[in-house]
Amino acid sequence: MFSSAIRNKSRLVFDLQKLSNKFSTSNQSNVKVAVCGASGGIGQPLSLLLKQSPLVTELSLYDIVHTPGVAADLGHIETKSKVKGFVGPDQLKDSLKGAEVIIIPAGVPRKPGMTRDDLFNTNASIVRDLAQAVAEVAPKALVGIISNPVNSTVPIASEVLKKAGVYDPNRIFGVTTLDIVRANTFVAELKGLDPTNVNVPVIGGHSGITIIPLISQAKPSVEFPKDQLKALTERIQEAGTEVVKAKAGAGSATLSMAYAGAKFAFALCRALKGESVTECAFVKSDVTEAKYFSTPIVLGPGGIAKNLGVGKLTDFETELLKAAIPELKKNIQKGEDFVNKN
Repeated sequence: MFSSAIRNKSRLVFDLQKLSNKFSTSNQSNVKVAVCGASGGIGQPLSLLLKQSPLVTELSLYDIVHTPGVAADLGHIETKSKVKGFVGPDQLKDSLKGAEVIIIPAGVPRKPGMTRDDLFNTNASIVRDLAQAVAEVAPKALVGIISNPVNSTVPIASEVLKKAGVYDPNRIFGVTTLDIVRANTFVAELKGLDPTNVNVPVIGGHSGITIIPLISQAKPSVEFPKDQLKALTERIQEAGTEVVKAKAGAGSATLSMAYAGAKFAFALCRALKGESVTECAFVKSDVTEAKYFSTPIVLGPGGIAKNLGVGKLTDFETELLKAAIPELKKNIQKGEDFVNKN
């Protein structure tokens, strides 16, 4: 019985290691990652995934409640990374000291009938205050913002960092990875493919019509009839609402967002160590008329090493882009105005 238990434990550890290595080509363990909003519906599973990665040496967890308990819970997991919890505004700056990667899922979740814009007033203040602490304590960190509405919260963080005199547009990212994860999954389902081998770039923003999946640039190459392509595009754009409705008031997309957030965090960790990694993210951009825009970007130790742009678009995708730009510009302006008025 004892030997059987040992075998089962070894199998579990091996499976967890495989999960980590899905996002890592290196077992080097030397990045400090901070999660702001670590006790929430996204923050807890995100922190669990980060704890399992060999890329993470130290995990610093911050929230306004329960963080010491979350840290104690994760601290019992048999991986090398050290975990420490920080709770309340008085401990915020301490939680960010020495952080090389900061992931921000803090804020209130979406509920049935709510748009991402409805979240604005609460989450805008949260992101503003976190960005101020980043500016003072960890201005050189690579910062991934999950808090919605991303189209506005990324400009908010950027404006705060500008006012503090430490803004580097190459180090601030809106995490749109979930849109790519969903696109990969939905395309794979329709074509009978292995979703781990599908890669669909998604450009634009991170809400509704600003989400522009570039099915024409998918790898492997796929084609759909016009009506199916339209339906697929709309499903990707409204997938968040699909989850909110399915949970019937019990929350929004937390587990899939945690997975996507971890995937992007691991990309930042790998880039910090000199690996060239390509991911889509919502960043300061001159690719379109919108000041911020998501495109595939090459990541390096200093953040954005190269913006790969939108590539060649089909007529259908060009129309999606035209529809997205006015909405994006409005969202961005709303974020900038919030900081300038507050």
